[in-house]
Amino acid sequence: MNTFMAKKNNIKRDWYIVDAQDKILGRMLTTVSRVLQGKHKPEYTPHVDVGDFVIITNATKVKLTGKKMKEKIHYYVTHYQGGLRKRMVGKTLATAPEKVFRRSVKRMLPRTRLGKDMLKKLKIYAGSDHPHQAQLPKELVIRN
Repeated sequence: MNTFMAKKNNIKRDWYIVDAQDKILGRMLTTVSRVLQGKHKPEYTPHVDVGDFVIITNATKVKLTGKKMKEKIHYYVTHYQGGLRKRMVGKTLATAPEKVFRRSVKRMLPRTRLGKDMLKKLKIYAGSDHPHQAQLPKELVIRN
């Protein structure tokens, strides 16, 4: 009996859409990262990108639990001398929610070339409009 291995050219990719309004950020993104990796499919193979595309809308209306909006800090480096900067997550979420989502999902994916390819299948939009109606995305059910 042979073990099944998915082939790159035989993969069927679906499109899913998630409405982030009133959803908890971390709980929602764990489900999204599993779909991007393809772990929800029976033909999941660790060394092949079998994941699906995910569209996230209403990114500015996501919820964070506890005091994270006011107390959680994201650090980044400008690559200049003394260029360590910090910013509150609530402020980043209000101005550029795509950065918060992409950073969180990126840390849930493998840290390889495969993970970078998986991250390219994530589409994030601050409002409810998106240009992917032609792909006929299905609703991804996420429980809070």
